Amino acid sequence: MSVQVLTKAPMGALHEMGLGKHKPVHFQLTPAELTEQTLARGEGTLSEKGALVISTGKFTGRSPKDKFTVKDEITADTVDWNKVNIPIEEKFFFQLKEKLISYLSDKEIWVRDCFACADIRYRLHLRVINEDPSSNLFCYNMFIRPTEQDLENFHPHWQIIQAPGFKADPTVDGTVSDNFVIVSFKHKTILIGGTGYTGEMKKGIFGMLNYVLPQKANVLSMHCSANMGKDGDTAIFFGLSGTGKTTLSSDPNRKLIGDDEHGWNDETVFNFEGGCYAKAIDLSEEKEPQIFAAIRPGALIENTRYFPGTNKIDFSDKTITENTRISYPLSFISNHLEPSIGKTPKNIFFLTADAYGILPPISKLTPEQAMYQFISGYTAKVAGTEAGVTEPKSTFSACFGAPFLPLHPGKYAAMLGKKIREHKVNVWMVNTGWSGGPYGIGKRMKLDYTRAMITAALEGKLDHVDYVAHPVFGMKMPVSCPHVPENVLNPRNTWENGEEYDAKAKKLALEFIENFKKFEAGVDAEIRAAAPKI
Repeated sequence: MSVQVLTKAPMGALHEMGLGKHKPVHFQLTPAELTEQTLARGEGTLSEKGALVISTGKFTGRSPKDKFTVKDEITADTVDWNKVNIPIEEKFFFQLKEKLISYLSDKEIWVRDCFACADIRYRLHLRVINEDPSSNLFCYNMFIRPTEQDLENFHPHWQIIQAPGFKADPTVDGTVSDNFVIVSFKHKTILIGGTGYTGEMKKGIFGMLNYVLPQKANVLSMHCSANMGKDGDTAIFFGLSGTGKTTLSSDPNRKLIGDDEHGWNDETVFNFEGGCYAKAIDLSEEKEPQIFAAIRPGALIENTRYFPGTNKIDFSDKTITENTRISYPLSFISNHLEPSIGKTPKNIFFLTADAYGILPPISKLTPEQAMYQFISGYTAKVAGTEAGVTEPKSTFSACFGAPFLPLHPGKYAAMLGKKIREHKVNVWMVNTGWSGGPYGIGKRMKLDYTRAMITAALEGKLDHVDYVAHPVFGMKMPVSCPHVPENVLNPRNTWENGEEYDAKAKKLALEFIENFKKFEAGVDAEIRAAAPKI
């Protein structure tokens, strides 16, 4: 297990940047020290279980329109420039970096050296410079913690400079608003200003790895969780936020590899991170005991509220945001895998929270269907989560992580398809969303049923049951599954009006087909043939 140490700050490098000359530099502080400093500064409170609770201010989630990639000779012809990979000129990077450092030059700063990638063959050294102690605690939790020996000759490959209090001037700085995230692959630096949402740091590094690893190391980078069974069988879970990646990979009967970001090389699946960043909305000890148990000293909880007159968190309170979060080290999960490296997966699960209630609760995909669904990256938001949304709203995010993919989605899809075929991996689609009708009419799939279906797939208990093909989407639906009522397995059977189900299924299929048009030219005929049939 890695050990947190106190050592001398890299003052030479910081002074060369223009930092740390006039105010204290806090280097490699412990979680207890960072928590104490946050409380002393009036920037957080302690929950009844001793976890630090903070507000991230105006931003309680990422701001994709304010994230930029420097367009230069390295990225010009390699990045897939689009509405999430937004270019910015190098001169604005230099300009904002100078302003950011000037802003921090007369302030206390918190500095942390850490790693990304559990597999040492791909490990990258990170140096993070923060304006406040709680952001530094987040980095302690989320990145891989070095040992004392690791720090002796530590030389950063990449750095993050983060200052929530600094605001850009859009009229001269090349940004859209006063907050920004700017990534320079040439200068190996991520600049973050104007936003206190800690997840920008985590996803900034993820996006960087999504660019570097597939190109330079032939490693498939994935927005997924992963765990490993007692026999060494690895399972990975793809899915957008809110579909259950963290919940379903936190299984007391399996070792947790990680909950969000992984790489897959020829032999292993390895975690990019050293911690988990779990959604906290409606968290309960009964439904998610491992995550609930991680709420303790050292954990960082964002944007929650207490029950009145107490310091007990009301996890059902959505007043600030539905995107309430908890960050904690992997070691807070009792059955985590150390080091967080598993074998080639035997099973892959695509998780979707289908608020329309159309997709089966579990189904088996052919390699071609798997590639179609991977490129589609479907889920559906429920009504009420966005202003003006009164019905479920489809969301398609290529490779279940489009905002974090600097390369064309076809690159990642081709790598995944090759690995599925080479290793004969079982691919399953799991609907953690609604059954018996859309949101507002049907009910959310019971977590116990979802866990039972995934367990059956992992244990091979679905290998020899009968299947029927979905008439529109084509995936194979099991007709029986241990501990799950048979009528649940075919979504049409759960609706009161079968004809209404058929009509809604065709409507959703049309959305899939329309979305996939932008990818058709880059995929082969077999994948195109896996589209829904109407």
